Amino acid sequence: MKNRMERERETVGLMVRRFCRERHGSEKELCSECRALLEYAEKRLRHCRFQEGKTTCGNCPVHCYRPDRREQIREVMRTIGPRMLLIHPLAGILHMIDGLRKKPKKPI
Repeated sequence: MKNRMERERETVGLMVRRFCRERHGSEKELCSECRALLEYAEKRLRHCRFQEGKTTCGNCPVHCYRPDRREQIREVMRTIGPRMLLIHPLAGILHMIDGLRKKPKKPI
């Protein structure tokens, strides 16, 4: 079974790819804007201070995204998130379960 951070990276990737396909008409490859967003999100996940103990990014006490990127990922989540159970049921269920985790304490 994949660890928490692998699942988070996979879920974000699924969501960004679906968003790009629907909004920008990209079929095989992401457009440059979505590719940059996904690379940024993956970098932030690699550097997350909570790692395996983290909840979903939307429930995290630390907002590590720059404001412009935060707004972009929010748009992806608002657009694709509600349909994740239909698009990719297992990833959607696991993401919902991860969202139920307690918020980690903010490190000093």
